Amino acid sequence: MKAFVVTGPRRFSVEEVEPPVPAAGQVVVDVERAGVCGTDAEFFSGDMDYLREGRARYPMRIGHEWCGTVSAVGDGVDESWIGRRVTGDTMLGCGRCRRCDTGLQHVCEDRFEIGIRGGWPGALAERLPVPVTALHALPDAVDAVAGALVEPGGNALRAVEGAALGPGARLLVLGPGTIGLLAARFALAKGAEVHVMGLSEPSLDFARTLGVHGAWTCERLPALPFDAVIDAATSPALPARALDLVEPGKRVVYIGLAASPSTVDTRTMVLKDVTAVGILSGSTGLAGAIEHYASGAVDPRPLVAATVGLDGVGDVLAGRRPAGAGPGPKIHVDPRL
Repeated sequence: MKAFVVTGPRRFSVEEVEPPVPAAGQVVVDVERAGVCGTDAEFFSGDMDYLREGRARYPMRIGHEWCGTVSAVGDGVDESWIGRRVTGDTMLGCGRCRRCDTGLQHVCEDRFEIGIRGGWPGALAERLPVPVTALHALPDAVDAVAGALVEPGGNALRAVEGAALGPGARLLVLGPGTIGLLAARFALAKGAEVHVMGLSEPSLDFARTLGVHGAWTCERLPALPFDAVIDAATSPALPARALDLVEPGKRVVYIGLAASPSTVDTRTMVLKDVTAVGILSGSTGLAGAIEHYASGAVDPRPLVAATVGLDGVGDVLAGRRPAGAGPGPKIHVDPRL
């Protein structure tokens, strides 16, 4: 089968590799659609911390936002999974430790992360091995485009839930990328007043098409009382800015990661009586994201600007947008093209 392989910083190939055979407790998924995200770009550039920490190494097969159809099952897996459309969790805990036992498998010290950590092969390939315990079935109402947006949607939904928005609350989202815009859509579905702050006018113009109440550059952001701020950006300066912008007694949610350390003055946090929430992974938000997509409460599909084959992934990771791409921030991959 074909797979996209990162062989070193800014080096890659599309290779013929051995197709996966499901081990006990696993299935093989024929990948229908996969997303490319900032984490994939960091592995491509060599900037990802996991490489320096030894939690990942080249060559590696990336891709953790995906959907497809189960084509084979291993020992102990109900054969009724065959032929079902699915997506799945990226975080694969060991299943034995205290964190896994208490529902925190996404922060298990010995976890694999599909396409990210521990050498588990990713979804930028024709087929993908996945533990059956990580699967989520997709209803017919969730098509391939939305199905491959369940993983970032789970992250965004967890961020909105972490913001604890009450009726009529005003939310500010920092960063109009995929996670930020999905968070905006989930918050709008809850009835919140949603504002987005970003750098470029084209990205803010696109945010406005999604129904947000305001889209602003930093310089133009109005002096409004924000009941919650979600930092979904990658600037090391924005975590402190988020704390400055949120109302006393309210919440700041951190889901974006900068390439260099960010600093927050905890004196401000204490004196404003602010609750700070960190979000890693969409694990506990995946089912909710699927429900929102299936019901039509949230439509993530406008965020996808283009779909390419495996041969086009290298250009995307290098920062080049496909010809004819729309204004959305997300590029999808169809390994069958």
